[in-house]
Amino acid sequence: MTHTRGKPYHPMTQGKIERYHRSMKNQILLENYYLPGQLEARLAEFVDYYNSRRYHESLNNLTPADVYCGRGQTILIRRQNIKLKTIELRRRLHHLTAALTDESDPLLNPLLTCPKGSDDRTI
Repeated sequence: MTHTRGKPYHPMTQGKIERYHRSMKNQILLENYYLPGQLEARLAEFVDYYNSRRYHESLNNLTPADVYCGRGQTILIRRQNIKLKTIELRRRLHHLTAALTDESDPLLNPLLTCPKGSDDRTI
């Protein structure tokens, strides 16, 4: 990792850190702190949450800790496998439901319960 510096006094070039500061500010300002230790403890909690538990969209919905420790690719592969299994299961359930549903059965198709030309259809 290399350290990159942005232009001073140009927040547009430092978007990621500005976004971090905004997120931190939004969380910290929700409560009142009467001692400096309370604020420091809350800041430490936020940093831990932000780095270890919060999913970041720019990191493919991984936490920074997962990416830093090299677990990112493994997690993405596991998610892809779960997605494929879910899609296959939904496809099988859809085909099974379609096979069990007979369109000519009047109980399953309410439009067939009324004679043709009748206006009092039950829907």
